[in-house]
Amino acid sequence: MARTLADKIWDAHVTATTPAGSDLVAIDRVFLHERTGASALKSMAAAGRPVVDPARVFAVMDHIVDTRPGRGDQTLMQGGQAFITETRAAAMAAGITLFDVTDPDQGITHVISPELGIVLPGCTLVAPDSHTCTQGALGALAWGIGSSEAEHAMATGVLRLPRPKTMLVRFDGALRPGVTAKDMALALIAAHGAGGGAGHVVEFAGSAVLALDIEARMTLCNMATEFAAMAAIIAPDEKTYAYLTGRRYAPAAFDAPYWAGLHSDEGAEFDRTIVIDASAIAPMITWGTSPEHAIPIDGVVPSGPARAHDYIGLAPGAPIMGTPIDVAFLGSCTNARLSDLRRAAALAKGRHIAPSIQKALVVPGSSAVKRAAEAEGLDKIFEAAGFEWRMSGCSLCFFAGGESFPAGSRSISSTNRNFESRQGPGIRTHIASPEVVVASAIAGAIADPRDLEVQA
Repeated sequence: MARTLADKIWDAHVTATTPAGSDLVAIDRVFLHERTGASALKSMAAAGRPVVDPARVFAVMDHIVDTRPGRGDQTLMQGGQAFITETRAAAMAAGITLFDVTDPDQGITHVISPELGIVLPGCTLVAPDSHTCTQGALGALAWGIGSSEAEHAMATGVLRLPRPKTMLVRFDGALRPGVTAKDMALALIAAHGAGGGAGHVVEFAGSAVLALDIEARMTLCNMATEFAAMAAIIAPDEKTYAYLTGRRYAPAAFDAPYWAGLHSDEGAEFDRTIVIDASAIAPMITWGTSPEHAIPIDGVVPSGPARAHDYIGLAPGAPIMGTPIDVAFLGSCTNARLSDLRRAAALAKGRHIAPSIQKALVVPGSSAVKRAAEAEGLDKIFEAAGFEWRMSGCSLCFFAGGESFPAGSRSISSTNRNFESRQGPGIRTHIASPEVVVASAIAGAIADPRDLEVQA
């Protein structure tokens, strides 16, 4: 029987099926962070349950850690230092691998796991973070879980789950210049709703997806959780294996039959299929309080929920371009990899943010990305343009590290969520690609990056 890629990985990891029809699925990797990691590990220790295989469990400081230069354990978040010190102690006691605050491999979970080859094609990976689906870009089945599920996975090596449905989202054709994977994701969510992928593993395919580099594929898969999908996945190809070759936790070669079979079979049936013309996608931007409130940057604000209009302060029929912004953020597990920073720096070079911009931040997705960007001089380009150059972490993707933009600010952001007060009390967030963030910071208002020429 022809099977989908998700079904192949699922079947390879099923250890048993319960009388009620749920499967016990073997978990290859568990990733923790300091916001919830200490509580899970301490709960296990208190119950006398050891981590069954410490070599498969990793932890990192990324959510609460400060991103200001010279940072250490202290954070702007009240009580934040305890999250860090307790996670450190619990990780050491459990014998798991920890990427600490000052570790050269520290960074956002979904950035460093691919960087280090921890996530591999065909594996299962879970973390108490909804954007774990990012890592499906490497051909893995990766999804977010709760802290209690993390405890269960660490203690038993399995999780009990109902088999998810499958969905194929195919982007046919080629993207136009200036259009990115972020725009592909927002176009999908805008057309099919923030709940469109609920209960499904979404496989992204089609010529436009195959043309993406691995980091862009991560951006696309990252946004699947905003589509309510359980997970997202892209079949591994030569780009995938070339990206992983030589990384610390990756094997020396990917020549086993299992890896060769990691694709959906011809004739495999999906529970739902969506086909999108990639050539029709424009740079996208959100206008409201959900990722589904997204429109082409040269469009007008549509009619939507009154609360969304009231919060964001934009009326139906108003053009989105030209809306003044106060602050800009370039970072997060969605768009803070080296390729993102290179594209953004190419637009920022020789230019400066508008005088009206109160704060503009660039937060690399990992310490390795930060070093690589500095080696190319990207930090100097951003600083000359008026951006602050930070250390790696989740930072102002969400209001959890104690740092916030000034109350009431309108933000242009490369992050993944534009919920009410997501970036701080009263902050009105528009999410878009790194190119739109830079172009808008330079203009002082929402702007189309296609109107800027890249500087030589």
